[in-house]
Amino acid sequence: MVKSYLKYEKTAPFNVILSNNSNILYWLDPIDNSHLAVVPALSTVNIWNIHNGTLVTTWSDVDCISEVTCICKSQLKDASFAVGYSDGSIRIWSLESSTPSIIFNGHRSAVTALAFDKHGSRLASGSKDTDLLVWDVVSERGLFRLRGHKDMISGLAFLSTEGKNHIVSISKDTLMKVWDLSTQHCVETIIAHRNELCALAITSDETTLFTGGVDQEIKVWKVDMTVLCSLLEPVKPFDPNAMDVDEAAPELGINRAITHYGSLNRTGNERVLTLTIDKSSRYLGVHGADKSVELFVVRTKEEIKKKRARQRKRKEEKLKKSVDFDSKIDIEVGEPIKITEEISQIHSLRCSGKVRSIAFSTADLPKDDSFHLLCGLSSNQLEFHQVIPNAKEEKNKLVSVLDIHGHRSDVRTLSLSSDDQLILSASNDSVKLWDVRTRQCIKTMESDYALCSTFVPGNQYAIVGTKTGLLELYDLTSSTLLKSYEVHTGPIWSLQVQPDNTGIVTGSADKEVKFFDFHVDQTKGAPILHLVHTRTLRMTDDILCVRFTPDSRLLAVSLLDSTVKLFFVDTLKFYISLYGHKLPVLSMDISSDSTLLVTGSADKTIKIWGLEFGDCHKSLIAHEDSVMTCQFVWGTHYIFSAGKDNLIKYWDADKFEMIMKLEGHLGEVWCLTVGKYGNMVVSASHDRSIRIWDKTDEQLFLEEEREREREELFEMGALKNDEKHSLPIGALADGDEYDNIENGQEVGEVGKKSMDTLKAAEKIYEALEIWEEENLKAEEHSLLLKINPNAKPPVRNLHLVATGDESMTAEGYVLRVIERIRSTELEQALLVLEFSKVKILFMCIDIWADKGWNPPLTCRVLMYLLKQHQPQIVATRSLRPILVKLQSTVTANIQKYRDSIGFNIAALKYLKREWDAEHSAEFVNELDESAKGKSDKSKKKMLKRKVVV
Repeated sequence: MVKSYLKYEKTAPFNVILSNNSNILYWLDPIDNSHLAVVPALSTVNIWNIHNGTLVTTWSDVDCISEVTCICKSQLKDASFAVGYSDGSIRIWSLESSTPSIIFNGHRSAVTALAFDKHGSRLASGSKDTDLLVWDVVSERGLFRLRGHKDMISGLAFLSTEGKNHIVSISKDTLMKVWDLSTQHCVETIIAHRNELCALAITSDETTLFTGGVDQEIKVWKVDMTVLCSLLEPVKPFDPNAMDVDEAAPELGINRAITHYGSLNRTGNERVLTLTIDKSSRYLGVHGADKSVELFVVRTKEEIKKKRARQRKRKEEKLKKSVDFDSKIDIEVGEPIKITEEISQIHSLRCSGKVRSIAFSTADLPKDDSFHLLCGLSSNQLEFHQVIPNAKEEKNKLVSVLDIHGHRSDVRTLSLSSDDQLILSASNDSVKLWDVRTRQCIKTMESDYALCSTFVPGNQYAIVGTKTGLLELYDLTSSTLLKSYEVHTGPIWSLQVQPDNTGIVTGSADKEVKFFDFHVDQTKGAPILHLVHTRTLRMTDDILCVRFTPDSRLLAVSLLDSTVKLFFVDTLKFYISLYGHKLPVLSMDISSDSTLLVTGSADKTIKIWGLEFGDCHKSLIAHEDSVMTCQFVWGTHYIFSAGKDNLIKYWDADKFEMIMKLEGHLGEVWCLTVGKYGNMVVSASHDRSIRIWDKTDEQLFLEEEREREREELFEMGALKNDEKHSLPIGALADGDEYDNIENGQEVGEVGKKSMDTLKAAEKIYEALEIWEEENLKAEEHSLLLKINPNAKPPVRNLHLVATGDESMTAEGYVLRVIERIRSTELEQALLVLEFSKVKILFMCIDIWADKGWNPPLTCRVLMYLLKQHQPQIVATRSLRPILVKLQSTVTANIQKYRDSIGFNIAALKYLKREWDAEHSAEFVNELDESAKGKSDKSKKKMLKRKVVV
């Protein structure tokens, strides 16, 4: 009988307040005016309430394990957020739903920049693949791909006011480009900085741009609306003898839409990480990779006039005192405004850690011009500041800090309580206690640099071994450090409770193994636990790990010389030495029946040993990097191992086979611990996350798992080869990689071939085959009816019967299959079809058009097929009658839709006129005033309700 196993599934990570590879957003919820922080948390997005420090919601997609790299919010009040991921995908989220409403997939690498237009209907995305993609959010499809940059795109901004239809993009290739979306090409290119461009900000009126790079300068640019809209008009011929294009531009008749206005000097020397401007375009914030945030104010012309008047007055008073009263005072009044007068630094905010991203509040500025600033730190913290620029003394006030929900650095050790209800995690400065069920931090205690830990039997105490050689004993009930024992002179790499629960053993880099007994002191009333040193075992090299056999017979000690030595516990006499690893054994464990020992080494292998004779049963190449930890499941010979390759693997030590891979961590896995009977696995990684992997009831078979892995490898290889085969002949002649090949065209299609598009194409292919089969049955039945009028109708295809619709036809089934394909994947799925199936699809489209089924989708499929297969269609005579018929039917359907849309627009205009005549509020306005004083549910309903018919 084939042996089966049970699968493990990951849950949402915790211990991560925010990750460091994406920006953060500050949002003021219009429902209850709560201050929310939208922050990345590895592959998820967390929404935190800043004031009370609670987690409002989490956006996570079970199908996505890639890290969040960029977040952008729509300018509308519908709270739509676009989130970019490291695999090139983009998901549209909202607070009302826990699943993404739209998924775009077009980039080949991580998304680095996102921007919505002012209407929220279009989304622009930039990536490390140097391409700029424009998406239609309403129709859920890609519009076009713009190429021109030679390096990662680091910033995007729409120019869509006053009739403009442009995008400004910056890249690490030092260039700023202006793209005309109407003609889909680049109309202007500026060498903005001498080095890489890192950040871009634009004012709300779209007249001023700010760019930052790796130097100390923040450059300010002005946008000329008139020139921008007339860039395609002819100019004078270019003079090739001109040394500087910018200086010769006026004589040549070349008008620049974006001109350099000036530069702002920063105090920091680090590269610019974030450059952002508030909602009112009043304040500008910029920071590098240090702890400071520099704030600038943008003054109005009236403020500059008042400031100049004050300066002139002081100058007059000073001159009157220094010269005779009758002497002439020459004060210039009509000087042009300097950039230092218009934009100047007002404050330098200092945070407690290195700043990774900042965000201004979206609320309107009060009368005192104070504002709130949210700072995301690299130490897994969020700081909420209030800045009062007009204050004379303290301009910055730290309102709150969100740090209790995570460690400041990597978790180096994990322990599970005996009842699997509590998790103990420790890092270089703190120990935290977590509830397994809620994933919430219960208690936090300060500690030294922790390397190993364990619960004391009874789960009331915990012991932590530190890098300085201290054993720290904690009382978990009172959250206090009872005592620190100086037991070793080097780091304590390992400790374990004795099988009889009477003490612990420790192993250190000082080459000593020490034994301690638990002693309860009741002389002062309440019982207090103490550790009493009993024995010491000296070794010849540094000790990395110590483990007891569950029967208390042997003690295993791994040394820095790559060997494992076994000793009798009672006499500490040497029993046997296990050697075979090429590098030191970092972790080991012994099965519950005391028959097997598993060792994980820095040589990327795990070895399974028999303890009876010390023989090596099997050596397995487990990971692609060092094996950091390994552990048996109690009562079985199943093993969990974790390594620096970001993977956790599940093994069968009897069959010497891998059962399954657990993927989810984005960094090296430092430690893991297994529940008592394998009901859960808890792991901690360099990405600062702690994950719980729960055992499910779903069965897993080794043959099926290996087959699935082979299919994944084959499919990924097929995708890569297909992309290479689609390149022009000779494209790879110089040995270039595929990612470096460009086809030379500035505009391209947005779609990207993926496994989802291939599966969608297979579904269309199967539906078309069903149509062929049903059509053939219908023809045969019609011939049979001429011979036998009482002939029975043919049996319907099972796929049509499974729909549950008795009136479902074959062409209706094809349309249903296409309707269920994601809008963003439809073009790529149609592109995979061979031309013989395309001809069949044209026949189905002809029937759809006759019956008036889904005219928008029908026209979209028809136009795409005509565009892609135009040469073959022209050469195919059998398609001519169908196309001639489609010309009339599709035109009639489109005309009906146009009439319907025109009627609806006229009705809406009439309703708007009636509304404006009787009300003062806008025609489509959120009714926030009427929602005051009601429950949260009624508020949401009132806010969502629109005054439209």
